[in-house]
Amino acid sequence: MTATPAVRVPAGAPASASAPVVLVASDLDRTLIYSTGALQLTVPDAEAPRLLCVEVYDHKPLSYLTETAAALLDELARTTVLVPTTTRTREQYGRVHLPGPAPRFAICANGGHLLVDGESDPDWQRRVTRGLADECAPLAEVRAHLLAAADPAWLLKERVAEDLFAYLVVERALLPGGWVEELGEWARTRGWTVSLQGRKIYAVPGPLTKSAAMDEVARRTGAALTLAAGDSLLDADLLLAADRAWRPAHGELADTGWSAPHVEVTDERGVAAGEEILRRFLRTAKEFRTSGGARVPEEFQEPEALRGQAARRV
Repeated sequence: MTATPAVRVPAGAPASASAPVVLVASDLDRTLIYSTGALQLTVPDAEAPRLLCVEVYDHKPLSYLTETAAALLDELARTTVLVPTTTRTREQYGRVHLPGPAPRFAICANGGHLLVDGESDPDWQRRVTRGLADECAPLAEVRAHLLAAADPAWLLKERVAEDLFAYLVVERALLPGGWVEELGEWARTRGWTVSLQGRKIYAVPGPLTKSAAMDEVARRTGAALTLAAGDSLLDADLLLAADRAWRPAHGELADTGWSAPHVEVTDERGVAAGEEILRRFLRTAKEFRTSGGARVPEEFQEPEALRGQAARRV
């Protein structure tokens, strides 16, 4: 039997600590918080859970979690380094008001911005800018191709996020078969990736990853264990980089059958899956702290064969 390796200690971690630091990096939309259309409430109406609205947009409620999930999230924010990790822009993230103390760190724009106490970290911004300039075709070139290749019959909107990446909002039912795959092949030769999520087609620079930003927060906090969750292909690198991770039984990763040995799938779907993920985060963090963090259980380890599969780091 192979001996379990000692817990990794990131550079800059304190030589000794009263308790090992657990970092939790979680996607938001359709992982922790849910729009009305994504709730997937299957129980009779009289048995439906009470919901807490955590986002308002255009004067209307937009995103929810269950009240039970809200209590779990509050506890998680007080006992771990909780890092909301999202493809949302900073403005879009600012609309979300999660229960519990405000997280010190947050990752926005798919890793393009690392927020520290609500402000974008300038050192991280410079690092991202250098990485994209060295490895990717310019945003203007990719955006021009997106607009030229899209058909007005199914294109609803075109947007640029934080001057970092672009996305289209489409009428998915009218989207031609194979169009996204063809776009992905074109983008790949220019250092970009393409992802279809709901009605949105994202074109994102390959080095722009959530995992790179999570690793930076782990380094700064001296995290001994990293936990993660997400539902989309843009979360895959985050899940692969974490010591242990979860994905909902719904979403883009579920639809494509994506899996990894150290990534578990929830039993629940919809908003109930968000609650389940929070329970698993809390249980795992408590078990790790109780053990003193002396060793990482084997099931927490990223298998050697998977290392290097995550998207390139900024």
